[in-house]
Amino acid sequence: MTIKAKHSGQRGRTSGTSRGVRNLHAEIAFKIGERICSGEFPSGSVLPNEAAWGKLFGASRTAVREGMKVLQAKGLVISRPKIGSRVAPRESWNLLDKDVFAWHGAAVGRKAFIATTQEFRRHIEPGIAELAALKRTPAQLEAMAHALSRMSEAERLDNAISSDVAFHRGLLAAANNELLNPFAVLIEQSLGSLFEFTTQVNPRYRQAIHLHERIFKAVKEQDSEGARKAMQALISDTDDVLSGERAGQKSKSKPGRS
Repeated sequence: MTIKAKHSGQRGRTSGTSRGVRNLHAEIAFKIGERICSGEFPSGSVLPNEAAWGKLFGASRTAVREGMKVLQAKGLVISRPKIGSRVAPRESWNLLDKDVFAWHGAAVGRKAFIATTQEFRRHIEPGIAELAALKRTPAQLEAMAHALSRMSEAERLDNAISSDVAFHRGLLAAANNELLNPFAVLIEQSLGSLFEFTTQVNPRYRQAIHLHERIFKAVKEQDSEGARKAMQALISDTDDVLSGERAGQKSKSKPGRS
């Protein structure tokens, strides 16, 4: 079974967060942040001054200054009196901030972003599953079961993605470790983007659901090693889906193939 989108034009999750209604300085921060993460202004480079930004955006220096404060809080910009604002080193960027994470994902491109996401999952999610099996509460089990049920019944792409993400976020919550809580942003945005792609191209979607069920069963039975192995199996299955898609793209590009 392969779930397809019911409508066209669905926006990728790494192309930027929903802006909604923003005040002026937040909109300025958003636009400058996108340009920094895209590489237009490399780390260490001096940014245009407040007057230049103000002219570009039709905004006051006060609005620009407040926008820069937002970017400083996100770790993207370093400002010094009489020196101006510079782009901070990339290692200082707060990728746990939703905006920064979205800008970064859009900038690196889908292929690199998915590869990074899978690396993150291999090193983090099996441990999360193991902890969840040891520390989950009845309420957390119920939340995971609800997400799994929604995932099994989903016929629309957006419903399949949201329920899949909800399952993984529920697993993170069930680990009951405060130091892991900030990873909720990464779970929501990186896995959301990954699942948006893999759910559409996965010819074995029901197999993926079965692997989620194995994780849930192990967590429910407090089988920590089983939960770890079940998560590793799910991640390996995603690797297989991605490898199959890459192989398919290569074969389509060969001469003589229609």
